[in-house]
Amino acid sequence: MTWIELAVIVALILFQPEVRSLFYRMRYPRTVRFLRRVPRIEVAEEVVDAVDRLSRSSHGAIIVLEQEMSLTDYADTGTELQANISSDLLVTIFTPYTPLHDGAVILRESVVVSAGCILPLSQSALPDRNMGTRHRAALGLSEETDSLVVVVSEENASISVAHKGRLYRSLTTLELREILGGQMPRHTTADASASV
Repeated sequence: MTWIELAVIVALILFQPEVRSLFYRMRYPRTVRFLRRVPRIEVAEEVVDAVDRLSRSSHGAIIVLEQEMSLTDYADTGTELQANISSDLLVTIFTPYTPLHDGAVILRESVVVSAGCILPLSQSALPDRNMGTRHRAALGLSEETDSLVVVVSEENASISVAHKGRLYRSLTTLELREILGGQMPRHTTADASASV
């Protein structure tokens, strides 16, 4: 093996997330990439209802909606459920001190695939020092995949969404419903690397 071939292999290993993201961008033009797989209205309503209840109870949560890119590798880090989505199930999973409340839930179409999943942490600087591991994990996954990641803050009960390396913060349930319906938020967004 020549040193050039070795250098290419090392570069691919070191920059795997960036290479995956590049191939994804080449496959799906920017104009059609916001949400390729919009959840059915019933699914979106179950998610919105769960997020609203979790926020009002100040229970932290991280809910991942798979789009075109498979999240099987991340789902395998958690406990397989393969259960129909319901707001009651999502609220139960994120109730403090339950076995699965400390990880992410991954949704595929109308199914809760797994819970307690481990996500990659973003290395970008967060726009707010009060934001914790959930937000960093949401951004990390959104930087590597096309998934839509909903976060409920345990500290201040705020609702955020991470998508394509951007964080949409302090959302209302109406804005969350619009995002799940495929509409970009109307309010100002912040890059993960932006400062407050």
